[in-house]
Amino acid sequence: MTNTSASTLDLANSKAALVLNRNLPPGQLANTAAVLATTLGQRHPELVGADQLDASGGWHLGITQMALPVLSLDSEGLNELRHKLWQADLTVVDVTKATTFTRSYEAYGQYLADNPHNQVQYQGVALFGPKRLVNRFTGNLPLLR
Repeated sequence: MTNTSASTLDLANSKAALVLNRNLPPGQLANTAAVLATTLGQRHPELVGADQLDASGGWHLGITQMALPVLSLDSEGLNELRHKLWQADLTVVDVTKATTFTRSYEAYGQYLADNPHNQVQYQGVALFGPKRLVNRFTGNLPLLR
């Protein structure tokens, strides 16, 4: 995973995308998307715009400044995509199936420590980086429906 600094990022030439396992039940899809987006926002706070004031004087916290398409693949395709992304110069966040059976973050970490990445099953990935590179990995993927 690349940790590109906020000062060197060009949001106009950057792209973010979520890719989820389309076979997950709705609750797991929503949870996976939320976890991916939370971590992506933490890694790249420049994605979140300034707070906004409405006409009645109420403040609204900033939200993402760029589109965040939610794309889909089946389980096998998602695992293949994640394996291709190990060498990509992108920020890549993943959520593994281990989140469904580990009961603490420490247990999740231990599961990952005990299993090589080619044996881990993925529920979703988030990508962020240069638009052309993100498009190379996601350009032909369908939207999640």
